[in-house]
Amino acid sequence: MARLTAVDASFLDLETPLLPMHAGEVAVFEAGRRGIDPDRITALIGERIALVPRYRQRVQPVPWGLAEPVWVDDRDFDLATHVRRVSLPEPGGQEQFAELVARLMSRPLDRSHPLWEVYLVEGLAEGRFAIVSKTHHALVDGVSALDLLQVLLEPTVEPAAVATPRWQAARSPDPAELLIGALADLARDPRAAARTARGAAATAANLALGAARTGARVGGTVAGVLRTAQRTPFNVEVTGQRRYAMVDTDLQTYRAIRRARDCTVNDVVLAVVTGALRRWLLSRGSPVTSGTVVRAVIPVRVTDPEQPAVDRGDVAYTLLDLPVGEPMPLLRLTRIAFELVQQRTGQPMVGAQAMVSLTGFGPPTLHRMGARVAATLRRRGSHVTIVNVPGPQHRLYAAGAAMIRTYPVVPLAAGQALSIGATSYDGRVCFGLNADRSAVADLSLLRSALLESLAELATLADRPIRR
Repeated sequence: MARLTAVDASFLDLETPLLPMHAGEVAVFEAGRRGIDPDRITALIGERIALVPRYRQRVQPVPWGLAEPVWVDDRDFDLATHVRRVSLPEPGGQEQFAELVARLMSRPLDRSHPLWEVYLVEGLAEGRFAIVSKTHHALVDGVSALDLLQVLLEPTVEPAAVATPRWQAARSPDPAELLIGALADLARDPRAAARTARGAAATAANLALGAARTGARVGGTVAGVLRTAQRTPFNVEVTGQRRYAMVDTDLQTYRAIRRARDCTVNDVVLAVVTGALRRWLLSRGSPVTSGTVVRAVIPVRVTDPEQPAVDRGDVAYTLLDLPVGEPMPLLRLTRIAFELVQQRTGQPMVGAQAMVSLTGFGPPTLHRMGARVAATLRRRGSHVTIVNVPGPQHRLYAAGAAMIRTYPVVPLAAGQALSIGATSYDGRVCFGLNADRSAVADLSLLRSALLESLAELATLADRPIRR
C-alpha cells in the first residue's frame, strides 16, 4: 500500500467533469496478413500489464482526508472493464475517427477502478485499426513512469516472451486501518502533513517561477512573463466537450529546413505551429499586430552528457512567446531558434530532480509530463500547451501489427481551449490537436493551416531573409 504524493493527489483534486486530468495516445496500425485480431491484442495487454503493476491498482481515499489517498490492489479487477472494442461505421475516414477520439477523451475516468482505459478501434479506412489509450496524470508519476502503450510496442513482429508472475490482489485496508496508518504517520512526524502540502506548493511555484525566469531572459521581466499580457481566443473557460484533429507530415521536410537554417527540428516544429496559429487567428478576424504573441508552455529536455539519452535525461519547462505577429516565416523561425538557444545555454529553468520527481520519460509519458506541468502552471500567463516528443525512427509492432502513426492527446489546462502534441516516428511528424468543442469550432482550419505553414517554410528555407 503506497501513498500518493501530494503532487499526484493534487491532480485528483484539480479534476472536474469539465476538466478531466487524463492524457491520451492514438496509435494507428496496419492489420497485416493476419488481419485484425482484437483477442490477440487483448491477450497481449493482459500479459504485459504485469510490467506496470499500478494499472491494477485504484485510488483509496483516507477517511476525513487525514492524509493523501493510497494505492490499493483492485480486488475486482476485470480487464474487460478497461479494454473495450469500438467499430467505426463506413467509410471509417479520419474525421469520423477524430470525432470518436474526441468523445472518448471528453469522459473522465471512473475512480472506482484503476485510472486507465484502452479502446481497440476497428473499421478504419484501408483496413487499419487503432489503439486509443487514456491514462490519468496521477497514475503515470515520477516513480511509475512506464505507460502501458510502451510495454505493448516492440521492434519485432513476433511478441517477445515475458515472464509474468501470477497476480493475486492484496487485501484492501479497511477505514480503521487507513486511519491508523495516517495517525501513525502524523505521530512519527507531526509536521509531515504540513511539509508535504508546502512541498507540493513549492514544487508548483518553482516550476512556474523557473519557467518565468527563462522566458524573461530575452524579452522582459519575471512579472511580465507571469502576467498574461494578451488575451487570445484560447483563453476561455472550457466546457466538457472536445474536438480533435490529426495532422500527418514528413519528417524529412523538417530536416531539410533544419539543415538550411542551421537550427533544430524542434525549432522548425514550433515555427510551423506559430505560422499555423497566425493563419488561424487572421482567418477568425482576431487582431494580429507586429507585437502579438501566443505564449506556450514548452518542455525542454536537457540530457545528461554522461548517460545515453535513451536512458535518462533532465527535463525543464519554459514559457515561450510564439511571434505570431511576425509576417515573415523565416524571421519567425529565427526568433524562436534564437530564444531557445539562449535558454539551452543558460541556467536550467527548473531543477532536474524536481522534474524527475513529477514525471517519467519516453514518448507516451513525455506528453503526459507536459500536460501535468501545464495543469500546475494554469493561469500563470500561458495561452496554449505544446509538447513535441522525438520518437523512434523504426517500425514498432503490437501483437504482430505494425504501428504506422501515433498521435498524442494532450489534455486542456484550465482557461486554455487548445493543446498541441507532436511525435516524430518512423519518418513522420504526427500532430494531435485537442480543443474545446465550443471555443474552437473551426479546428479543421487550424489543421489545414499547419500543412500550409510547413509548405511555406519549406519553400523559403534556402532563401536569405529580407525585409
